[in-house]
Amino acid sequence: MKNLPLLFCGIFFALAFSFTGLILTSNIQLGSLTQTTEMLVPSDADPSIMVMAEGEPLFPTKPVGLAQQGKEVYISMGCMYCHSQQVRRADFGADIDRGWGPRQTVARDYILQERVLLGTMRTGPDLVHVGGRPLNADWHHLHLYNPQITSKGSTMPPYAFLYETREIDGAPATDALQFPPNSEYGPEPGYEVVPTRRAKALVEYLLSLKINYSLPEAPILE
Repeated sequence: MKNLPLLFCGIFFALAFSFTGLILTSNIQLGSLTQTTEMLVPSDADPSIMVMAEGEPLFPTKPVGLAQQGKEVYISMGCMYCHSQQVRRADFGADIDRGWGPRQTVARDYILQERVLLGTMRTGPDLVHVGGRPLNADWHHLHLYNPQITSKGSTMPPYAFLYETREIDGAPATDALQFPPNSEYGPEPGYEVVPTRRAKALVEYLLSLKINYSLPEAPILE
């Protein structure tokens, strides 16, 4: 028992060292990050100091409205278990060559997110820039309803429970899914498939995912 104070000090310093290295240092490096303009310009008072360009929009922006609600659907559906939201540097992989984003993502891209959905694996493609790809809402709805419609052979499960199949009463609904002709996944004649509010919110969130802006530390190189 005479070595108890020494043991206690060892445990304390081990925890303190870990806290400093993992949390405090990271907070010092990243905790002060804020929104910024795409480019920095020399300060009028001191040209050696770079400041944000006055009047320019600030990035990143935060999804609002239905898109923000869609993020909660994305989380509840477990999408982050198969999809990541991070683009690796050009020399660390082929993410940019695959069209998953026009540049690497950096810490500042995530500062407005209360829950960062980086993901841990890529059973499916990265989605951090899926809203910047030539895929409209109709494509996303069909893909969610049954991925085989848009991506034959996909391992993604269907999310048909996010849609309602109902009998057409009068004119078809304006938001009814438009299936390819003679699709085996389409509804029976006289019926239509319409998205629920959760499906609409999820698609709105996916369309809002865009890395279409430069940051001083991560410019988009044309």
